Order: sequence, then C-alpha cells, then structure tokens
Amino acid sequence: MLFKKNKDAAPEAASEHDQSVENSAQPLLEHLMALRKLLTSCIIAVVIGFVVAFYFLCSRVMSFITAPIEARGVQIIYTAVSEALTTQIKVSLVVGVILVSPFIFYQLWSFIKPALYDNEIRLFRLLFFLALGLFLLGIAFCYRYVYELAINFFLIAGEDLATPMLSIDKYVSFLFSFVLPFGVVFELPIAIFMATRMGWVSYDKLRTWRKFVFFGIFVFAAILTPPDIVSQVMLGVPMYLLFEVGVQVSRFTKPRSAAQEISE
Repeated sequence: MLFKKNKDAAPEAASEHDQSVENSAQPLLEHLMALRKLLTSCIIAVVIGFVVAFYFLCSRVMSFITAPIEARGVQIIYTAVSEALTTQIKVSLVVGVILVSPFIFYQLWSFIKPALYDNEIRLFRLLFFLALGLFLLGIAFCYRYVYELAINFFLIAGEDLATPMLSIDKYVSFLFSFVLPFGVVFELPIAIFMATRMGWVSYDKLRTWRKFVFFGIFVFAAILTPPDIVSQVMLGVPMYLLFEVGVQVSRFTKPRSAAQEISE
C-alpha cells in the first residue's frame, strides 16, 4: 500500500510541477506578445513618418541642413548617380523618426507602465519629459554654437589648400555624426540618476571615479565624433560638465529600498 501510495503521489507531484511551469510561462508569453506588438507598431509608425517626411518635408529640411555651409559660399555637389536620392532617404528617415517619436515613446511607456509602482509612474513621467527636453537641448546647443564653430574651423584650415566642394552625402553624414551625439550625451544626468536610484553607483563612488571618467569620456567622444581633435574636445568638455551635474544629482538621490526590490 505504501508503494502504491507513493506511486500515485508521483504523477500528482509531476502534475503540480507542470502546472507551475505553465503558469510561469504564461506571463513570459504575454510579455513576448506585447513586445512583438510594440515593435510592429513602432515599425509601421516609422514607415508612415518616413513617407510623410520624404514627400512633404524633405526639400525644406535639406535647405535647413545645408544653410550653414551655403551661407559661406561653399558649393554642395554629389559625386554618384544615386547619392542625392540616398541622402534624401537618409534625411527623411531621421525626420520621420522624429515626427513619430511621441507615438513611439507612448508605446514604450505603455509597455513598462504595468511594472511600475504608483510613485515610480509619477517619477518616470517627469523623467520622460526631462530626458526629451535634454535631448532637444543638446541638439540645439550643438547646432547653434558648436557646429558653426567647427564648420568655420575646418573651412579656414583648408582654404589655402583647395577649393571646397562638399559631397552632399558626406556633409549630411558629418552633420548627423556631429549633432546627434550631443543629444545623447545631454542625457548623462538622467542616466546617473537612474543608476544611483537602482543602487549601481553612489555619490562617493562617482567622486572617486572622476579621473577615470574624465579619460573615458574623451575616449568615448573620439568614438562618437568625426576623427578630428576639435570635434572630440567640443563633445568631451560638455560631456564632462554634464557628468559633474550628474554627480551632484546623485548626492541628493536615495537608492530604492530593499523592500521594494524584494516585493518586485
């Protein structure tokens, strides 16, 4: 009887185990389905934004992009048959992503919102608008102050060597590689705040890491920017200043309590 009882209990235990595995697999499947829906929606939105930008905004955006160089009397040319078209496609894709970015951010917010506490929802809303503002501020700061200085420097440095006739594709690629990293770098205080909030870093640790961060920032700036010392310095200096802002932010940021992490 004892053997029979154990024999009967084994299928029951296996059944309970299978049920627990199935229950744990259901949330994972739901998350994967939600993630697929998120990616599909974002891709469709980007395609729509690209079409709108290409047919209705591209010519005006191209005029705005080439204005700093044309104002200095530099001729814009293209050296390949498809270069003008591929450049317009590249610009339209970037503009299209910017146009639909509110929808993309909303989809991302809807995806992560169920995993947040009420107080964290309010915090993330604030961080979202702050991060967006810092990104736009970084791009505007670069285009208004840093980019024009860089253009003047490069044109003056080469004016006695050759007549400048810039390829449209290389010029646009240079512009994007110069401006967009500033928008990303201006998010550094937000990144430091989040890392401090999660307990990954602290104010004391950041203070002791200063000299290593200083070196790493300029290496990072050299990777992000075109291969010239002016671009690297113009990105590295604001980046280090933003790091110092992040250090002061971490000074007044408390890590999440252990109780919150356990309850998650």
